[in-house]
Order: sequence, then structure tokens, then C-alpha cells
Amino acid sequence: MRFDDAFIPLPLLWSSPFIRWQGAAADLSALDMAVQVTRDALASAGYDPAQTGQLVFGSTIPQPHSFYAPPWIAARLGMTGVGGPMISQACATAVACLATAAAGVQLSPGAAQLVVTADRTSNGPLLVYPRSASMGGAPLATHWVLDSFAADPWTGESMLHTAEGTAADGGFTRQQCDELTLMRARQYQDALRDDRALQKKYMRPIVIETRKSRVELAADEGISDYSAESLAALKPARAGGVITPGTQTHPADGTAGAVVTGRAQAEALAGGQPVVRLLSAGFARAEKGRMPKAPALAAARALEAADRRVQDLKVVTTHNPFAVNDLWLHQATGIPLERMNPLGCSLIYGHPQAPTGLRAIAELAQALALQGGGLGLFTGCAAGDMGAAVVVEVA
Repeated sequence: MRFDDAFIPLPLLWSSPFIRWQGAAADLSALDMAVQVTRDALASAGYDPAQTGQLVFGSTIPQPHSFYAPPWIAARLGMTGVGGPMISQACATAVACLATAAAGVQLSPGAAQLVVTADRTSNGPLLVYPRSASMGGAPLATHWVLDSFAADPWTGESMLHTAEGTAADGGFTRQQCDELTLMRARQYQDALRDDRALQKKYMRPIVIETRKSRVELAADEGISDYSAESLAALKPARAGGVITPGTQTHPADGTAGAVVTGRAQAEALAGGQPVVRLLSAGFARAEKGRMPKAPALAAARALEAADRRVQDLKVVTTHNPFAVNDLWLHQATGIPLERMNPLGCSLIYGHPQAPTGLRAIAELAQALALQGGGLGLFTGCAAGDMGAAVVVEVA
């Protein structure tokens, strides 16, 4: 799908830090987190919520009151006349939200679209489904997070299975996975230089307030200490496999957001900073049980819709829950591994589902701005062998 007039002012593209699950944000509602971080991000950029025509909310894990999430979040942000949809498409949620917002801009020119994504993988809900026909009326219970991680109901296999299958298809070795992860860890650490000066441009702290205390989570928490030696010492997650706990991501809690509008309004809101043009989005599905292949397919569709080529790309960011993802993308497209994820990636800082893609897009925009602008691509996988991609241009 191609977008004709959809832009994001760079100051209005943000993320919270990501906090490893069962950590400091484990008991904080994702909706409360979204409201606080969004309010602070909008205020920091001098954005007047009255300009908002619609709020698009992305989330994949139910929270208390999430039945009312979009209008409730909007009301708490002072936008009592604003509503909108709630979108849930696993790890592709952020791209789906941006595509919805871009369409909203084209349908209602002059009305900015506020995109908010948030998820808490910690303390996921335990759902009980009544079954009157079962013995004694015994219910069916499922854990929303853990059971979803355990297996795709269509394939009966876990996401780890998709990574190992893709590694076998690509001929990737344990050493390649370890080396790729170490490269990504070094890129992330490089992006933290000068007391996180670059990260602070787009990252807004999570603030947890209680009657007795106030805690500010300003930086990612739960990052592993990567080294060639520590990675080599880990056992494969599956006997005979190439994936270890060090070459896959960890679940996390977090939120991210953006304001999408037309060019003229975006330039006015940017305050002299660059604007991010959304050129296109693409969605694709790989063959059964091969989720890490899907980002390459989605990227091809997004580039075709934008009438651009891989060779035109200056920076690429990915949602890469496994090192295998980037190895396959490189093999399938020729994109150099070192051109991907210069400011970090979900393989290293974690994956809270809906916000993951939007944080990667914020980092893509910042990386392009550092290089004076240009064309960029975000692409990532999602549950069900899905992939989603966005092509952007920073000017």
C-alpha cells in the first residue's frame, strides 16, 4: 500500500525504554504506561492534543479496561471528543497502526492521527473459558502470553522451531548466529555513547508513582552482558540446534507512539527538525513454519509499492527476535548486515510486542537524520509466519 501525504514530525516519534519482563514495570498497566509516556512526549514536543482527529491504539495483550482502551486513553490525555480503533496483529501491530493512521490522514486532511502502542508481557492474563459440556463444567484455561509463545496453533510448533527451520534452509551456523548477535550488541552499546545523548532524543521515561514513592525508568533494563566467550558458552535451546538463549530476544514491557499528519502540518509541528515521510507499507506471509523469512517478503512488497529498490536504502532496521532473521534478510536481499540496526534492535533490548516495531521506526528515522536524510526501511516478523514493513524517507 502506498501513501500520498503521510508524515511524522521527528520530535513526535517516540518510545519508552523497554523493561525486561517481570522487572521494574511488571505490575504497571500497559494502558497507564501509555497514557503517562504519551502525555510527556506530546508536552515535550509542544503538541496541542486539540489537533488530533483520531487515536489509533495498538496492543496485543489484554489489560484491565482494555475493552475501552482507545477512547479511555484519549480522554485521559484531554481529548474527550476523540476515539478510534484498537489494532492487534502480534509483532506487526505497529506497522498496521501506522498504515491505519496514514489512511486516516488521506481520508480526513488536517486532522492529525495519534498512534499509541503499548504492551506488558509481564503478568499476562490467565483466561478461563466456560465449557458447559465438559465433565463437571470444567473450564478451559489458557495463559495469554505463555501459551502463545509455546506454539502456533496451526503448525503446532514454537517460534523457536521457525528459527531453526529457517537456519537449516539458509545453511546458517551457530557461529554465524553468535557473531551476528555480538555485532548487534556492539551497535547498541555504541548508540549509548555521550550519556545516551542520541537515545534521549526519542526516548521518554516511564514514571511509576505510588502513594509512597516515585520511580523513573529512563533507560532500557535487563540487557544481557554480551561477549564472544559468554555466547559460545551457552547451550543450544534445542538439541542439535543453532539458536541459544543468547541469540534470541527476551519479552519486555514498553510503549511507543507517533503523530501522523499531512506534510504542511508535519513541517509546522517539527519546529525546524526533519519530517519522516511514510511512503508505503507491505505485509506478507512466509511458508508454514518459516516466520523469519517473512520480513524479506514484506520488504519486497513495501519497496514495490513505494517504487524504490533495495539499492536506494541508506538504513534498515528490523524486528529480529532471532539472529537468524537478519541473516536470512541479508541472504535474500543483499542488504549488508552492518547497514541494519545501527542504534540497536529488539534482539538486544527486548520485545514488548506492539511497541517494538514503532521503536525500531523511531530509531530508523533518527539514524537517517544523523546521515542527513535519505531512504530507510523497517521490516520485521510476526506470529503466524507473517511479516510487515514500512518504507520511509527523512528530509
